Amino acid sequence: MPIALPILATILAALAMIGPFTIDTYLPSFPHIGAEFAATPAQLQQTLSLYLFTLAFMTLFHGTLSDSFGRRPVILVSLTLYAVASIGCAMAASLPQLLLWRAVQGLSAGAGIIVGRAIIRDSLEGPAAQRLMSLVTMIFSIAPAIAPVIGGWLQGAIGWRAIFWFLTLYALLLIAGTARWLPETHPVADRQPFHAAPLLRNYLRLGGDPRLVLLCLMIAFNFSGFFLYIVSAPAVIYDLLGMTEKDFAWLFVPGIGGVMIGAFFSGRLASRITPRRSVSIGYMIMCAAATFNIAYCTMLPPALPWTVLPVMIYTIGMALAMPSATLLTLELFPKLRGMTSSLQGFAHSLFAGLTAGLVSPLVSGRALTLAVAMGLLLLSGWLAWISYLKVTKQ
Repeated sequence: MPIALPILATILAALAMIGPFTIDTYLPSFPHIGAEFAATPAQLQQTLSLYLFTLAFMTLFHGTLSDSFGRRPVILVSLTLYAVASIGCAMAASLPQLLLWRAVQGLSAGAGIIVGRAIIRDSLEGPAAQRLMSLVTMIFSIAPAIAPVIGGWLQGAIGWRAIFWFLTLYALLLIAGTARWLPETHPVADRQPFHAAPLLRNYLRLGGDPRLVLLCLMIAFNFSGFFLYIVSAPAVIYDLLGMTEKDFAWLFVPGIGGVMIGAFFSGRLASRITPRRSVSIGYMIMCAAATFNIAYCTMLPPALPWTVLPVMIYTIGMALAMPSATLLTLELFPKLRGMTSSLQGFAHSLFAGLTAGLVSPLVSGRALTLAVAMGLLLLSGWLAWISYLKVTKQ
């Protein structure tokens, strides 16, 4: 019996939530982990960067594996590995051990969102697919808002290790829910052989398509403009705003509220305007947010609500554009949607890792440098979009 769309959306959103939970819950614990392991802030940042880089690497294979072996098996195996890695993080006795298990978390955490995109496109087409994508985004958006709040509570009540036990429990619940309710949407007759030569040919084919490359870059740069503030949250909350570990919601809730608003309007507009029009409107909103951010930071010191308001407005535009851009990407190679989703996820995670490991340490010390970096990342995404439009007109 086909699964009801609200249930499917909830399961897919819960799977996608692994990513923000893995990133955001332990950010309030940075000073405490650093004190226990005698680690500098730069060394602690590598627990995030290493996770993102291994996540980027493995996203090249999650979708491909699901094209060959089915959607459900790949998700279930990845969730099991993620649970083991979370236990390893909770029991880590040194920073190198924590880095090792964070890397394993990265290898397994991306399956839900990568394969989930393919499941949506397997199940629905056109505006219906965009509405489901937007619904998943709205539900999924709860995670980045509540993750640092949960992390702050657990840190204050028990300590940072409890955060990784929480992630273990979450993974176990997802394993049970996926096994019980998630359908297999990729029939055996449509599966691709998992052999090195055809896989390499398909990767070269997809990677050589300028439309796909430009769309992947566009989505990655747009997200990185927002993600810069996520990975810089300890600096923003502790240093720029002078707040405590219990105040991370001041940054995360407005940002994720913007994502939910943008996703809501994306779903409502799905059958009324074209995907390209949705992306264009999204860029106008993001540009307004980035411009205001730079102007404010040039003239005035960090303060609530003005430091977080531009982030919220930016995410409205980002979430309005992202479902349409994702569907444009998945339409390019209908028989290789898993691989296409993998390549998109690879670009997304790679640039997120570079943002966390390289950009954030350079710019997070001042509000103005953060704002300028957001603007430059947005400009890069817009240039990729304009180039895509030019390529598709030829």
